[in-house]
Amino acid sequence: ALTLDDGPSEKTATVLSILRKHNIKATFFPIGKLMQSQPNIVQQIVQDGHEVGNHSFTHQKMILKSYGSIRAEIEPTDTLIRQAGYQGNIHFRPPFGAKLLMLPLYLKQQNRKTITWDICPEGDPAINDDPEQLAQFIIDHSTNGSIILLHPTNEGREASLEALEAIIVGLKAKGFGFKTVSELLQMEAS
Repeated sequence: ALTLDDGPSEKTATVLSILRKHNIKATFFPIGKLMQSQPNIVQQIVQDGHEVGNHSFTHQKMILKSYGSIRAEIEPTDTLIRQAGYQGNIHFRPPFGAKLLMLPLYLKQQNRKTITWDICPEGDPAINDDPEQLAQFIIDHSTNGSIILLHPTNEGREASLEALEAIIVGLKAKGFGFKTVSELLQMEAS
């Protein structure tokens, strides 16, 4: 599963164009406050058939937060996702992958999945500015069921955007298909 965090931004249109060109579906985890200023982009993500998850409203670490502040980060973002026309399950990805105390409790009570990842090359300073090395890392380390995390719409992540097409082509050449997170979870369940 190719997962794309943060945004939307003006770069999201480029990401969507690349995904369309290669006829693949991804899972987007946008930030609520950015969705407010660019609802048309999120609508386009939905119209293109991609999955949309929740990545919080303000993208703050959600550890040691009250139950009410957790709810205030998640529920308005869910509303914006629904307003964009998305009908599927809304999975949650905590900012920075951090989850402690109230967040797991809230998600369990809401019967929500927390989606993490197993491949995130952007965290390696030796390769995160080199599109070729980023792409090769992902191609070399992907296995069946991998969840790839990228931030191609963020400032400072131009290498991820430049690597996106090579990642897709390289993984397809190795025989991999692309699934949304929900499709991947369904396959694992069966």
